[in-house]
Amino acid sequence: PSVIVSLWAVSDAPTSELMQAFYQNLQKNPNKAQALRQAMLATMKTHSNPRNWAAFTLIGEAD
Repeated sequence: PSVIVSLWAVSDAPTSELMQAFYQNLQKNPNKAQALRQAMLATMKTHSNPRNWAAFTLIGEAD
C-alpha cells in the first residue's frame, strides 16, 4: 500500500493538474514513484514555483 501526501497546503489548480498527470502516468508505468516524478515535472511547466508542486511525496511502496 502507498499514499501520496502533501507536506503543505497547495492551491487546487496545481493539485488537480498534478494528480491528473499522476494517474495518466500511472496507466503507462505502474511505478508510482516514477509516475509522481513525471507528474511533478509536467506541473512545473505551468506552475514553476516549487510551492505548487514540491509538496507532494509518496509514502509506501513504489511498485
